[in-house]
Amino acid sequence: MAKSGKIFPVLASAALLVASVSPSFAAAPIKIGVAGAHSGDLASYGLPTLKGAELVVKDVNAKGGIKGELVELVLVDEQCKPEAAANVATKLVSDNVKAVIGHTCSGPTKAALPIYRDAGIVAISPSATTPELTQSGEYKYFFRTIASDDRQARTMTDFVLEKLAPKKIAILHDKGDYGLGLATYARKFIGESGKAEVVLFEGITVGQVDFSAVIQKIKRSGAEVVIFGGYHPEASKLVSQMRKKRLDAIFVSDDGAKDEAFIKVAGKDAEGVYATGPTDTTKNPLTIEYREKFKKAEGADPGSFFDNGIAATLAIINALDKAKSFTADDVATALRSEKVDTPFGEISFDEHGDPVGIGFNMFVVKDGQYVTAE
Repeated sequence: MAKSGKIFPVLASAALLVASVSPSFAAAPIKIGVAGAHSGDLASYGLPTLKGAELVVKDVNAKGGIKGELVELVLVDEQCKPEAAANVATKLVSDNVKAVIGHTCSGPTKAALPIYRDAGIVAISPSATTPELTQSGEYKYFFRTIASDDRQARTMTDFVLEKLAPKKIAILHDKGDYGLGLATYARKFIGESGKAEVVLFEGITVGQVDFSAVIQKIKRSGAEVVIFGGYHPEASKLVSQMRKKRLDAIFVSDDGAKDEAFIKVAGKDAEGVYATGPTDTTKNPLTIEYREKFKKAEGADPGSFFDNGIAATLAIINALDKAKSFTADDVATALRSEKVDTPFGEISFDEHGDPVGIGFNMFVVKDGQYVTAE
């Protein structure tokens, strides 16, 4: 996950043509939807993907588009809210998009996928990690450019057990598809290891302000490490309130907390917090190229899931170009059979739609920024 920075607002519901359009191209642009959190508390996750898609499409259109037609991005905002995702998905279907980049969060993705499936539209998410999205077999047109929560939880628990070596672990989650799913896998892997005991497994409420009750439970449990499955708004409140109540258990979270917004809100309490995130890509030529383009355009560093968003856009553009037709079956076949260069190196997709060549690392907050944990 890239270091977050300031990202400027966009009109999320507008259709955007990312290049000057000559008369020969204007008749039939190839529409691709970009769906996700473009505003609200979790916009720092969705906007980097949107901006990354714009950069890639600008380059593609400058080279003539796909099969002689320019690409048009249709931007739709659901703020990572499942209840809004169905309306967003229906809008994209009515706009006749050929594919969708999104959604940002697992809950809205799950809500939207039946609509895309029934309409015959491929969707590729840079950040929805719930395993069942690919492993259930229900959504044959769904792909992602991030590893699933079972792999993320394995990375996290292996690190906790081997490097931090606690005897007692408390696991919290936000009750959502993403947070609860990751926490459940973490509990499973810790239990199977026999190296530590899960002394507390409890859900908290999204938007909750006071976590005194659960913090008291953590204290009474004697947990040396707290694992949290969820997003940065709750993670920052939890760790800050833990420190105020003199609870010094090590705080470990997921890629939902590996965001500059978490560090900004938690402040000094963020120091020493661990989080999982997509493999560091900073030395990859495509990473360097697109991050420089972003900085030139926005005057800031890109945010979380920017590299994954670039990868998703490159993959879907490549598939649309190589596919025999724009039908979902042909586009899905191209995604599975055609390798593509991305910020993560050359990747492909397995039969389920999961990426081959993308994994997770552990990071730690040091001097106000996330760095790779040793």
